[in-house]
Amino acid sequence: MKNWINSKKIALLVALLGSISGYLYWNYVGCASGTCAITSVWWRSTIYGAIMGYLLGDIIQNNLKKQNHEN
Repeated sequence: MKNWINSKKIALLVALLGSISGYLYWNYVGCASGTCAITSVWWRSTIYGAIMGYLLGDIIQNNLKKQNHEN
């Protein structure tokens, strides 16, 4: 588990930033009608932000590793 966390530091950091962004989006923009699938409830918006952040962070981390191996 510790090795996995160390190998995914960037992805987990971006996931944390994504979850914060998702919560802030719900808090300040949200969904006035309550019918929005993701942004109508705070925890869905936060989880969605975390998942999108993790995916983005994983792509960034893989590209950085690829560049390091090429040099």
